[in-house]
Amino acid sequence: MSLVWKLLRQHISIPQFVGFFFANLFGMFIVMLGVQFYRDVTPVFTAKDSFLSSDYLIVSKKIGSAATLTGRTHDFSNSEIDDMAQQPFVRKTGRFSSAEYKVDARMGINGQSLLNTELPFESVPDDFIDVSSEQWHYTPGDRTVPIILPRTYINMYNFGFAQSHNLPKISDGLVGMIDMVVTIHGGGHTDEYKGRVIGFSNRLNSILVPQAFIEWSNAKYAPEQHSQPNRLMVEVTNPTDERIAQYLEQQGYEVDDDKLQAEKTTYFLKMVVVLVMAVGLVISILSFYILMLSIYLLVQKNASKLENLLLIGYSPSRVARPYQLITIGLNCLVLLIAIVVLWLVRAYYMQTVELLYPQIPEGTMLPAIALGLMLLVVVSLLNMAAIRRKVMSIWRRKE
Repeated sequence: MSLVWKLLRQHISIPQFVGFFFANLFGMFIVMLGVQFYRDVTPVFTAKDSFLSSDYLIVSKKIGSAATLTGRTHDFSNSEIDDMAQQPFVRKTGRFSSAEYKVDARMGINGQSLLNTELPFESVPDDFIDVSSEQWHYTPGDRTVPIILPRTYINMYNFGFAQSHNLPKISDGLVGMIDMVVTIHGGGHTDEYKGRVIGFSNRLNSILVPQAFIEWSNAKYAPEQHSQPNRLMVEVTNPTDERIAQYLEQQGYEVDDDKLQAEKTTYFLKMVVVLVMAVGLVISILSFYILMLSIYLLVQKNASKLENLLLIGYSPSRVARPYQLITIGLNCLVLLIAIVVLWLVRAYYMQTVELLYPQIPEGTMLPAIALGLMLLVVVSLLNMAAIRRKVMSIWRRKE
């Protein structure tokens, strides 16, 4: 073995191996980064709402549509609601009930005031909300009101206010840190209530409270006001049913398309990741050829001396082993450095992702590392086979 190593050192080309090393490192890093980034970011677009099923559609009237131009408001009439409920693709419908009085809210985190403004209260029938009855319960007269906030509120806090004021970021598990005081004005009364935030919704853009609270508070603070709903919660049998889109278009209705936009975004993200990984694979393949070219040139320069080693009793496997060990060593070093660089890059971009979406799962690098190991094994086996083939060709030539 020492003789082979001495021959190898005489004709080794450092620039060729350095070229292979960096090309392979770049290619493997791109492939691993593509997989890791896709797995880290996809939950942002595909995360399900914690409180509303994906089979629920939030329906409203299009602004400027015939349905709204012929009526005095964008509200749904009883006949329109009944017609919606009778459609074959609809399981059940629920009305959004709005507070008919003025609501002022003060919200803070750990004693730090964040928001002091007028806010809208809405409710839907309790069976549309996927929350335990103990959490989503209100007894008329209680001074504590369960509340579900739009996630956009907490995203604005985490991304803007918390960062600039060195305050803790809020996730779903830390909703208890939110202090909320609600002041209701109406019917000659002004009363304060404590808002108990139980979570955040991705699909709602208003503050949701229990149906029992809306009914009781409207009767107390706005007994003369009775408005029709301007949005409906509709549970459908199959969200992909073509009849849904046809019916909504005919009636001049529209649905919140966040889910559709998320699916489109995820699709384009997947396309970009596939393209990036394809580029990385091409670079890895090119680096493989660079290494093979370097090894072939090295073997060719030592061909006569290797022939002598084979003639004096060295086996082809023994002669090929130093070259194979070099390629395996380089491939292992490439993988280790690629993992370290991936960890650093992931730590950088996950800071921003977690700042915008604190609820996103932590994730793991194991799938990307597993892919890197698979590439290492495949490339190393190909390298070893090619080197052995080259040495065997020298052996057969001398038989």
